[in-house]
Amino acid sequence: MTPHAAPHKNVYRFIAGQADGNGAMKDLLGGKGAGLAEMTLAGLPVPPGFTITTAVCHRYYAAGNQLPADVWEEVQAALREVEAAVGKQFGDASNPLLVSVRSGAKFSMPGMMDTVLNLGLNHTTVQGLIAQTGNERFARDAHRRFIQMFGRIVLGIPGERFDHALEALKAERGVRLDTELTAADLQNLVTQFEAIVERETGRSFPTDPYEQLRLAICAVFNSWYGKRAVDYRRLNKIPDDLGTAVNVVAMVFGNMGEDSGTGVAFTRNPATGEPVLFGEYLPNAQGEDVVAGIRTPEKLAALRDRMPAVYEQFREVAARLERHYRDVQDLEFTIERGKLWMLQTRNAKRTGAAAVRIAVDLANEGIISREEAVLRVEPHHLDQLLHPMVDPKAETTVLGKGLPASPGAAAGAIVFDPDVAEKRAHSGERVILVRTETSPEDFHGMVAAQGILTARGGLTSHAAVVARGMGKPCIAGCSDLRLDAEGMHLGGRTLKEGDFITLDGTTGRILLGDLPLVEPETGADFETFMRWVDDARQMRVRTNADTPMTHRWRGVSVPKGSVYAVPNTCSLKATALIPSGR
Repeated sequence: MTPHAAPHKNVYRFIAGQADGNGAMKDLLGGKGAGLAEMTLAGLPVPPGFTITTAVCHRYYAAGNQLPADVWEEVQAALREVEAAVGKQFGDASNPLLVSVRSGAKFSMPGMMDTVLNLGLNHTTVQGLIAQTGNERFARDAHRRFIQMFGRIVLGIPGERFDHALEALKAERGVRLDTELTAADLQNLVTQFEAIVERETGRSFPTDPYEQLRLAICAVFNSWYGKRAVDYRRLNKIPDDLGTAVNVVAMVFGNMGEDSGTGVAFTRNPATGEPVLFGEYLPNAQGEDVVAGIRTPEKLAALRDRMPAVYEQFREVAARLERHYRDVQDLEFTIERGKLWMLQTRNAKRTGAAAVRIAVDLANEGIISREEAVLRVEPHHLDQLLHPMVDPKAETTVLGKGLPASPGAAAGAIVFDPDVAEKRAHSGERVILVRTETSPEDFHGMVAAQGILTARGGLTSHAAVVARGMGKPCIAGCSDLRLDAEGMHLGGRTLKEGDFITLDGTTGRILLGDLPLVEPETGADFETFMRWVDDARQMRVRTNADTPMTHRWRGVSVPKGSVYAVPNTCSLKATALIPSGR
């Protein structure tokens, strides 16, 4: 297959080094699908799969939330090609193919739409998975994960129903981590989860893999207009009419033992811009464990220590992708029994400080021009650099410390519920959202909050990625933090809703009280960047004064109707208004 764009195609394949699409086709394939196609064409290790286009998303909604028959036929044909590539069959009792079903819009919307993993499992195919792998515990774990995820995302069952059953079983067994549960424990969970589905929906969990696939594809399309996705687009000015693609990919498994794992990494630090490989890794885990903060992951250096050859291969792939895209990349990967698989590459979300440093560094390294560097930094990135930090002169009481997931400082009243955060913020209060971990359903509360604090999760968790994208301070993975009906327990204190704390997202410190904040210093990279802006711009900043002589700026009266230029605005040190000559 050679890259081409045929408007009549609904499904674009990427299989064994060949792809129908390429990285330039984000409008049609979405960012994830375009990235998978481009990595496949580059010969990188990508599991085979196919992308259902954004055009189908429009057809789906036009048809009253129904998948068109011709699309379903193309999906089944593409699935047969994936089967041939991996030597497994979808729904087969002895050698089953399992797939993931993931969203992928043109612009990155981390965690805002839905994903289903391990699709194709039932009580028959799980036996085939046990025979395939010789690992009953892994197969039972994949089965319970599938029912839990499908039940929440596709069938609309509140996730807490499954979480409570899981936590109750761990407490009963006297274990802390999911990985400490036995195969028999996980089979017990499967039975409990199926009972939850029947109780909540009035029908049995669907066991036909093709029905599972069709329902999951529809659920991903439906998530385009889910509340959190709509809220995210409003905040980030992303049009509603773009639609999402759907990516169906052969499963590779990071939860097959200690020689397996999963991770998220950035080719440079997305919080500071430091030019080092930055990320996190979880052994014996699936990708959702990292981004959802179910377990606090290890730093990427742990992978280097455990599997040095795999780490070196990943490092080379990361460097290659950054050179190819000429920008910092956000990467997802899985290791299955010592083999590296790449699942995603996309331009990374970054803080304002990181955006400026990365733009300056890439230009100085000759990767992009200074003009491109100027265009790489968004106005809201510069705004972030002017946000407050904790006053160094303030007396502080440190309650605890977590991972500095997004820099800056914020003070506010503690709230534990995103709906409460939104309500109190709308009434003019400053609030800090405190959660065990955040999920996409919490997005509206994260928008309303001044900052976010979580007990679990790492530097690439949902809370961290979303907070960085919004320029809000975030501290993640504070392992000493405990939440219950009484409030939050940290540093030997119990704080209730409404009590004030201050987050120092730069250091990871959680501080008691409503501390004073001061304006930050911008630094050398900022000054360099703004000089480049001055060199590149063709128009001075202008202001139209449409009020009488009472309108003043820095002590200078502004005559009504005059147009003025503000000199040296890019250094933010303007001291006078000078007539523009117009």
